[in-house]
Amino acid sequence: MTKISLSKPNISKKEINIINKSLKSGWLTHGPNNRIFEKNFSKLIKSKYSISMNSCTSALECALKVIEKKGEVIIPSWTWVSTANAVINTGNVPVFADVDTNSRNITAEYIKKKITKKTIAVIVVHYGGLPCQMKKILSLTKKHKLQLIEDSAETLGASCDKKLTGSFGNGCFSFFPTKNITTTEGGMFTTSNKAIFEKVKLIIAHGINKKLKKHFWHRQSSLAGHNFRLPNHLAALGVSQLKRLHRFNKKRRLIAKKYDKFLKSFSNIFEVQTINKNLSHSYQMYTCLVKKSEYRNKLLYYLKSKNIEASAHFDPPLHRQNYLKKYSNERLENTDNLSQKIISLPMYPDLKDREIQIIKKTIKQWCKKYVI
Repeated sequence: MTKISLSKPNISKKEINIINKSLKSGWLTHGPNNRIFEKNFSKLIKSKYSISMNSCTSALECALKVIEKKGEVIIPSWTWVSTANAVINTGNVPVFADVDTNSRNITAEYIKKKITKKTIAVIVVHYGGLPCQMKKILSLTKKHKLQLIEDSAETLGASCDKKLTGSFGNGCFSFFPTKNITTTEGGMFTTSNKAIFEKVKLIIAHGINKKLKKHFWHRQSSLAGHNFRLPNHLAALGVSQLKRLHRFNKKRRLIAKKYDKFLKSFSNIFEVQTINKNLSHSYQMYTCLVKKSEYRNKLLYYLKSKNIEASAHFDPPLHRQNYLKKYSNERLENTDNLSQKIISLPMYPDLKDREIQIIKKTIKQWCKKYVI
């Protein structure tokens, strides 16, 4: 049987031609396509400024570098390692917080428990396509004068209270091949603060400040920057992919409904996520929980044996990663529980109905063989 992938990007023949055309233009680094991509992205998100770059990790580092002081940064343990890496690589200390079991997201209540005099920022991670409940989080960060950063790597096109993620704080997006749109590698930083925008522009391009030029050949840097630039031809792909976002997400939501309906018929084995009415889900991933942790690994290996890619996002979580244990030795009850029960099923716009049927049939076979 042909393998069913966990995730798969959709890059059309038209987009391959767009990339080739951009390459033939001779402009290979950050260029005119970036400006179009950024303008269109800002229009979508309703942020004043957007800056395209090479990854969401770079965007997270930029979001932290614009803060004048160093200190503790509260993040959920339930996220990919890049969130913690960005904190550490900017000279800050990650503080791990627990998450809500159903949404898999950090909440104001869990953030509040971790705030100290050393706290300088909070990074909320909108997990798997579902936004955090932002109203209380916004109120809390404003009260304590903390920088609010959104790790929106997985939620392009998702909203809370009809407002898209990446527009509540300084937003960081990913265009990795598994995400809602792709530029192969790539990311975007969004903000409505002009001073932050100007500084991030410097950070991504070696700190070179064109305003300091005295002669046309001058390359004068005003800070120690990086090369975080997104190549022009990949930005061209981003322009095209962004136009297709609504169609991609619509298909993802339809697939999620099919999974939900099927898994609810095995409610003694699986727990399906419920979505609050004020939230819209972009389903970058489709996850469910098994009710008994001993089921999880057995099912994942069974699916693998049948050529179906499935996974567990995230096992282990950050506070259980060996290199991060020095920052936390406490148990995070919900996070630890999720890491033993979570399952990620195949999710991408090109997933065919017959493939969904195979996935459902295989899970049903496993349930009848090993559980029921």
